[in-house]
Amino acid sequence: MTQALEQQFVQQLEENQNIVHKVCRVYTTNSDAHKDLFQEITIQLWKAYPKFRGEAKFSTWMYRVALNTAITLYRKSKRQIKTNDISDFHYKLESEEYDGEIEEQMKLLYQAIHQLSDVEKALILLYLEDKPYKEIAETIGITEVNARVKVNRIKTKLKTILNP
Repeated sequence: MTQALEQQFVQQLEENQNIVHKVCRVYTTNSDAHKDLFQEITIQLWKAYPKFRGEAKFSTWMYRVALNTAITLYRKSKRQIKTNDISDFHYKLESEEYDGEIEEQMKLLYQAIHQLSDVEKALILLYLEDKPYKEIAETIGITEVNARVKVNRIKTKLKTILNP
């Protein structure tokens, strides 16, 4: 890879690293696993970057690589992901201040998300990022209609988990 391409990759990764952190948060439950998955996703992004053609937005492509890496890694290792270490994560968006109630609601939401299947986690993560259904469908590799249907079913499932 040329030095200019390397610099471009590093800049894109720095600008969009929150995507990788969010994927890691959904697919891991403690800081060590989070760091390991972040590193693995970064390696896969680095390997795939020369093939990035720019047909989709970089963030969309990054989500796809990150989600595929997370799903593949955890399916191969057949690890059961536990949700009891979720308190290791304390993320705040730069412009938002969370109070204790919102922080608790976020914990409960992520605990519910951890109970979803791998594909459901990917779909709801993109939905919570306010991605348009077209982009969700493109990232996951399904039709836009299918993405809408699946997201609605996942929202119903989460409501059931959160309010039994």
